[in-house]
Amino acid sequence: MEILVGTGTCGISAGALKVLESLKKEIGSRGLDIPVRETGCMGMCYCEVLVEIRDNGKSRLYGNVNPKKVLKIVEKDLIEGQPIDKWIVKDENERKDDSFFARQKRIVLRNCGDIDPSSIEDYIANDGYKAIEKVLLEYKPDDVIEDIKKSGLRGRGGAGFPTGLKWSFAQKAQSEKKYIICNADEGDPGAFMDRSVLEGDPHSILEGMLIAAYAIGASEGYIYVRAEYPLAIKRLQKAIKDAKEKGFLGKNILGSDFSLKLKIKEGAGAFVCGEETALMASIEGHRGMPRIRPPFPANSGLWGHPTNINNVETFANVPWIILNGGEAYANMGVGRSRGTKVFAIAGKAKRAGLIEVEMGIPLREIIFDICDGIAKNRKLKALQMGGPSGGCIPVSLIDTVVDYESITKTGAIMGSGGIIVIDDSTCMVELARFFLSFTQNESCGKCVFCRIGTKRMLEILEKITKGKAEMEDLETLEYLAYKVMKTSLCGLGQTAPNPVLTTLKYFREEYEAHIADKKCPAGQCADLISFRIIPEKCIGCGACIRACPVEAISGEKKQIHKINPEKCIKCGKCLDSCKFEAVVVE
Repeated sequence: MEILVGTGTCGISAGALKVLESLKKEIGSRGLDIPVRETGCMGMCYCEVLVEIRDNGKSRLYGNVNPKKVLKIVEKDLIEGQPIDKWIVKDENERKDDSFFARQKRIVLRNCGDIDPSSIEDYIANDGYKAIEKVLLEYKPDDVIEDIKKSGLRGRGGAGFPTGLKWSFAQKAQSEKKYIICNADEGDPGAFMDRSVLEGDPHSILEGMLIAAYAIGASEGYIYVRAEYPLAIKRLQKAIKDAKEKGFLGKNILGSDFSLKLKIKEGAGAFVCGEETALMASIEGHRGMPRIRPPFPANSGLWGHPTNINNVETFANVPWIILNGGEAYANMGVGRSRGTKVFAIAGKAKRAGLIEVEMGIPLREIIFDICDGIAKNRKLKALQMGGPSGGCIPVSLIDTVVDYESITKTGAIMGSGGIIVIDDSTCMVELARFFLSFTQNESCGKCVFCRIGTKRMLEILEKITKGKAEMEDLETLEYLAYKVMKTSLCGLGQTAPNPVLTTLKYFREEYEAHIADKKCPAGQCADLISFRIIPEKCIGCGACIRACPVEAISGEKKQIHKINPEKCIKCGKCLDSCKFEAVVVE
């Protein structure tokens, strides 16, 4: 028997370290010989903390565990042998949460939540480093690239460029020195795909980089990971150290002529450094700013040498492809989008978390089958895909299938894999303003239209949300959006207008209501709303008075309450606290 506690960042934020400590304490005090180990995120972030008990080939997973529950789990399950059924979210029996996994196909996430990420032995026991052994024994560099081409794997960082083709460019480049880089600079708000893989299965990234380096002839590489991921960095450092000791990194790997040296570069958190030329500038010690291409990194990259850059998810696919064959990977998916895709689900979904699905699955199945629909049983309004540079897909297009071309047709982008679920309480104008504010702040300033154009766009959006705009401002907003897209040097500027253009396309009536009627249909823009208590529904319970932070509500107990509009800061606390729907937004 052994116990695994999910200690990814999501688990830790929910209290996993206290649960881990409590388990070790309770088990130790009772003299039980049961190892308690750590694992990464298995994707069920919505019911962290997760504790798995493995016993005689069977497994039961407890969800929403806290230190108080630990005591009962130890007493009932471990000592008396009576699992607490109502707390179990996954085992051999049929469970409500089974639908979370039913449509998933886990390749990138194959080990996340299943192995101890700090144990290279665990990784090796799960076919770890067999792919690089196979490559060094049986493959020439051309054979590796051919297998990746057969797989149809496209870069999972956003652009979707064919991976095998990208590797072939770097391989053909002539130079005494070549570099391999893993882009782990995951900067999208609401995205945590790369972080979870780095924390839960770091060796899969190292092995993927090893195979890529062998294919292109690289002898040195970097993992560029944002400093805001301390746990990922810690586990990567341990993985690199252990891989060196086992002979999987360093000189003459596994007795071959192939050598690879890897370093971790901690990024300072600049969103623009997710762009590969800005990323390389940062590694070189310069300010992270994109440069004109060509030359492309495959010919002149890091310090002028041929360089291949892929993101975390792309590299994590590679060992599986080598072990199972490119054709096996290509048999999954649709059209030019083969294999699987990892998505981070955030926002108003009932089951927020991390999923991996086969390309070609409809968005409807992701949201309503895997994620169990919308929280608080509200109505789905839209999906924000592709991060701050992505776009909004309205509920009318919910049957769009997940592939690069279909998503792009909607005006959104696949991006690195963030999906923010938006319900009918969200103001789409404010949402566009929020994302544009992010990209405007993150602009490096090199391009005039990106630097100044996004600033002018943001000013117009702020006028609209305050009810101070004119209809002509919408034309100006669209004009600027297209100019920013066409004249920006890198992907940040080229895609920054996407949230604005897609919300204008699908939710134009909301923009017009803000301008013409001076009203926010969703009741979210503070300058355009007011709160009122309906006398017929108020029972004078005092809940709203206690919730108001500025004492804007008055009234005696069991008497009708009133809101002072001059004092009200429109925080919505009264609305949330009222159980009788007596508070309304107008």
